[in-house]
Amino acid sequence: MARFFITGCPQGQTVIGGEDGRHIARSLRMRPGEKLTLCNGDGDDFLCEITDISGDNVTLDILERRDSVGEPSVQVTVYQGLPKSDKMDWIAQKSVEAGVTRLVPMMTARCVSRPDSKSAGKKRDRWQKIAEEAAKQCGRGRLPEVAMLMDFSDAVKEAAERGEIIFFYEGGGTSLRQLVSDDTKQVSIFIGPEGGFAEEEVALAKSYGAKIGSLGTRIFRTETAATAALAAIMALTGNM
Repeated sequence: MARFFITGCPQGQTVIGGEDGRHIARSLRMRPGEKLTLCNGDGDDFLCEITDISGDNVTLDILERRDSVGEPSVQVTVYQGLPKSDKMDWIAQKSVEAGVTRLVPMMTARCVSRPDSKSAGKKRDRWQKIAEEAAKQCGRGRLPEVAMLMDFSDAVKEAAERGEIIFFYEGGGTSLRQLVSDDTKQVSIFIGPEGGFAEEEVALAKSYGAKIGSLGTRIFRTETAATAALAAIMALTGNM
């Protein structure tokens, strides 16, 4: 069933316009009598029926409110070393599908791509749009945030203030089975860019209490590491 994010809690009847209305009317070619789901991003789903389509404005009757079922019990923030090319597009999409709560692009010592602030802002807007489309597709109950590009040291400090940190490093570490359990409710994970993390970055993370984690004996590419880590965390916390 088609799914769209809104704000607030609609009652009775509501109108969807703009890009979403245009998508419903023109791309999906939906018609009066068909049903779709609205989600307010706070865990509420609303089953709706289309009653009228006028241009890009779609009028809906609210039939039923339901609890969203697409959200995991654990909140995971991914701090991702900025990769080259368009790899971040893939990371944004697949991380949302895998259950990420927040995605933070991060500038590290070995990042090759180094956009200026204007370019970084445009990239962030694109990644947020990709995240929203992925959230619609996979039935998320909340819209994950893609943060602005952050320096590594600021990222580590922020993560430490939030709570537990798992720092994935190709130099070895502790198995996720020993770091994550059914009781884990919130965690931040760090993924390096193509060249991995520098030793001084590992040392800084440790100084903030980060636990060095391992995804096994194989070394993942930066564009697949976050998804692999998220999948493992979701499985270990009973969300898969």
